[in-house]
Amino acid sequence: MKKITILSIAFIAISLVSCSHKDRICTCTEIDNVAGATPSEFTIVYKNTTNKNATGACMSLEVTPDGQSVTTKRTCTLK
Repeated sequence: MKKITILSIAFIAISLVSCSHKDRICTCTEIDNVAGATPSEFTIVYKNTTNKNATGACMSLEVTPDGQSVTTKRTCTLK
């Protein structure tokens, strides 16, 4: 009975830590395909969210707009 109780407590503790809500920072770097362009960087803070939700939101920022004469490449990472 003690083993089951200890395992249950450990499982709950691990679950709470891995899914905890906290602030997450997404850092993106953009560069245009124009000669001499310098990269620009910006950050977005996702407040009180899970790692899974913040990762999805951060990766969705990597979309490059279509139909423009200048192509911008954006790379985002969650820190």
